[in-house]
Amino acid sequence: QICLSLVKLLFYLAHSPLGSIVLLDFQPRQFVMVDGNLKVTDMDDASTEELSCKEDNDCTLDFPMKSFPLKCSVVGKCEGINEKKNLFNAYRYFFTYLLPHSAPPPLRPFLSDILNATGDLRYGINETLKAFEKVLHLYKSGLYLQKRPLLLKDYISLKGFRTVEGEDYKCWPSYSHLGCLLSVHGAEEAAAICNSQSQCQSFTVTQQRTWTGRPLALFQSSLTGLITDANAVVYIKRSASLGERL
Repeated sequence: QICLSLVKLLFYLAHSPLGSIVLLDFQPRQFVMVDGNLKVTDMDDASTEELSCKEDNDCTLDFPMKSFPLKCSVVGKCEGINEKKNLFNAYRYFFTYLLPHSAPPPLRPFLSDILNATGDLRYGINETLKAFEKVLHLYKSGLYLQKRPLLLKDYISLKGFRTVEGEDYKCWPSYSHLGCLLSVHGAEEAAAICNSQSQCQSFTVTQQRTWTGRPLALFQSSLTGLITDANAVVYIKRSASLGERL
């Protein structure tokens, strides 16, 4: 969410009515999340000036560990230098820390491609935004889910009940510090996740939703604290002893 919101912001800055805007003091502390959108807190160090040049050799974009040769345009400006500077700083300060493990395994190669392409400045901001939107579409639609045997048949469904969230086994990246609360596309994906965790004996797809509209599923090692809820369903592994659990 943070990276996509940042890319949308940089897309606006690259195509602003004032021209391409560069953030000269590009640091994480310069940004804040407001209602799920990343915003710049200080525009004092923003500039629309692009580096003047006479030849391509005048257009090297230098960073501490990397340099990029750019083209000198016919009007004597280094082509896209503001956009590329913003994008590489996004890669340095945000993408490298947030992207590698922030998606289900089938989507990680797509994020790795974005990471590599922005790290080498092979992508401009237009291509980067398009790549992020593709990943978001796959994530929200569930199209990333690989065809596999249906696993929900290995579970008993207990309709009209839900479990109370309490301290239980931990998993990553959980939405709760008390236990294992993960985003899923639906009950079938939740069953696959539960099967992959040795501690998991049951799960509930909750009414909570993430910013993408996906539900959160609570995975638990026991069925303590069952309460009635007409809209809920608890899924219990058939291999678990139902008598003992209830």
